[in-house]
Amino acid sequence: MFTGLIEGTGTLLRTERHGPDSRMVISPAFRMGEPVLGESIAVDGACLTVVDFDSSSFGADVSAETLARTTLGAKVSGSRVNLERALRLGDRLGGHLVSGHVDGIGVLRERKIEGRSLRLAFEVSSEIARFVIEKGSIAVNGISLTVNGVSRTGFDVNVVPHTASMTTLADLRIGAEVNIETDLIGKYVQRLVSLREDPATENEGAKGVDLDLLRRHGFA
Repeated sequence: MFTGLIEGTGTLLRTERHGPDSRMVISPAFRMGEPVLGESIAVDGACLTVVDFDSSSFGADVSAETLARTTLGAKVSGSRVNLERALRLGDRLGGHLVSGHVDGIGVLRERKIEGRSLRLAFEVSSEIARFVIEKGSIAVNGISLTVNGVSRTGFDVNVVPHTASMTTLADLRIGAEVNIETDLIGKYVQRLVSLREDPATENEGAKGVDLDLLRRHGFA
């Protein structure tokens, strides 16, 4: 589990292909501390497992599923990536709960400077868009951001100078692809409601969670 508060960036040194899978070797650009074999590190928002390391880099295996669902398969040597080590019990939760399980890819359609901040607008699939709400949380390349506005095909966010300087967001250009993870809680609620509304799942007369219950308690 992660928070979406990026610790710093790293540089992809090389990618080693192993059939449908690959191994990425990354050099952090900040003092990350010595990794632990088997620990989880979010790389551009995708949760990867450390399989080896030395004094200046670490290696993480990337499955075929992750390569297909994220932008990691398109990364080349020299690419910069956002890095965050897993949340520890007792840490401050300054962003939002991020699982590191990327939902899909978004595309940057607009970028403009507003005051000292950077406003970015992304296009996403309808499957992703239905989980995005105004003033909700979303992870873009692993970065916890607040949704400023939504449309039928996408959303926009405001990036403050600190976030722009600590991450790769300022490097993005129109047409760039990014990893998107929507709010974890929203996905669970949608799943519970869809199961309750599906006649094929109705059994034992259990009421469960439905839209009526959510409305009566102010959640819908």
